[in-house]
Amino acid sequence: MKIKKKDFVEIEYIGMLKENNKIFDLTDEKLAKKEGVYIENIEYGPVVVCVGEKNVLKKIDESLEGKDVGEHYKIELTSEEGFGKRDPKLIKLVSAGVFKKSDLRPVPGLRVNIENMVGIIRTVSGGRVSIDFNHPLSGKELIYDINILKKVDDIKEKIKACMKFTGLKEDLFEIKEKEDKKFEVIIKHTIPNMLKKTFESKIRELILDIKEIDIKSSKKE
Repeated sequence: MKIKKKDFVEIEYIGMLKENNKIFDLTDEKLAKKEGVYIENIEYGPVVVCVGEKNVLKKIDESLEGKDVGEHYKIELTSEEGFGKRDPKLIKLVSAGVFKKSDLRPVPGLRVNIENMVGIIRTVSGGRVSIDFNHPLSGKELIYDINILKKVDDIKEKIKACMKFTGLKEDLFEIKEKEDKKFEVIIKHTIPNMLKKTFESKIRELILDIKEIDIKSSKKE
């Protein structure tokens, strides 16, 4: 069964650096622990993506189209196709006094957030701190090992995937089927009406066989 745009598919993957095959991202929790790359609070397990919607890196998204369900393959990504080239302009010098105000001792390797930009401290010298705001994987060539497990046809599973595309964890929303192909999603925190309408519109666009979708918040705005 060939995969096409707008298909929802469940995949497993392992992301590695091409230079040394070091794993930096994967869906298998057991393997993550075995390889020493397990991260607390990360949701492991197969992920559902909608092909053509860039739920994964663009090159990976494009590679899924035309593949067969059950296919296992590897794909190489240049730095541009991955997390971009390193930009020297994103390495900034900051006064150590900035950290003193926050009662924080700057040390190399520390991840910091300054003016909503996340970076890593590279050096500390002479009252100046060098911070690299490039993505940690910028400039790196990557290899992804991808396994296409199945095509997802269940409407409820598709809705769940759409909600997770927004960054919501599964325990923050509940999906109920009111009638045949008519669904209600209850989000367990405040959400503006405009955002609800945006979610509803996107779900109707991607899930053509849905009859009705109503997104509600369990808390007042």
